[in-house]
Order: sequence, then structure tokens, then C-alpha cells
Amino acid sequence: MDPILSQLPDRFWTVRYDGSRFPGAATVTDRPGLAAGANCQLFAYEVLRHFGLAPEPLRSSDLWDDTRSTTRVTAPEPLDLLLFNASEDAYGAHVGVWVDDDAVLHLCAEVGQPTVWTLSDFAERERYRVLVGIKRVSGRGGR
Repeated sequence: MDPILSQLPDRFWTVRYDGSRFPGAATVTDRPGLAAGANCQLFAYEVLRHFGLAPEPLRSSDLWDDTRSTTRVTAPEPLDLLLFNASEDAYGAHVGVWVDDDAVLHLCAEVGQPTVWTLSDFAERERYRVLVGIKRVSGRGGR
């Protein structure tokens, strides 16, 4: 098993998808964490926090435009954020975490709980067929 995946506590694998629980939502402010469910962004950010990173709670298009706490990169490394959409538009893009060679950990409504897909798995689905891009959270300093 990939080192990142093997270091995630069991509680990460039981998170249920809840599209109403996104960064900045009242449901998250009132009940932080993953126990009440999460959308893709909230889940990805909590994974990064588990590994000592501090991503800002940005929605997809804000994440893509951000230059203060993240950087656009062309080749993913473990713990980078990948954005997928039906088009090249970052607005409403799905967010996952690169964990290994061609493996992305994410939480989506289709599956309902965390799963790992390859890039071709995303490309096979209309709503995720385009890799909008890759973002690296600043201050990584390695795993």
C-alpha cells in the first residue's frame, strides 16, 4: 500500500460524501472535522492537514487562482491537489489528493466515501474528464 494511504487513520476511510459540507459552509463552521461528512475540498484539505500542511479553505476556482498559499505545478508529487472538471473551468471543479504514481485519493458523490482512482478513471467520467491542473500547498518541506 502507498505510504500516504497507509498513514491515514481509519476515520478518513469512513467519511461520507455530503455536498453541503464545503469550506466556509455554516455546517462546517458549526461542526468542524469530517465526522458529519464532507465534500471533495473539505476532505482533501483534512487529508493535507493530517500530514502537517495548512491549506486555506478555498473553493475550487479560488484555489486555482490562489498564489498566496499554493503554486501551480505541471507534474504532481504526493500531497498535491488535483482539480478535475468537465471543462477547463476551475469553477466547481472536483478536488483530489495525489498519493502515488497515478493514484488520486478523493471523495465524490458517485462513490459516497473516500476512494482512489487513476487519471484514466477520472477521464472516463464526463464530469471529471478534464484535469484542470495541479496545485501544491506552500511550506511542504517534504513528507
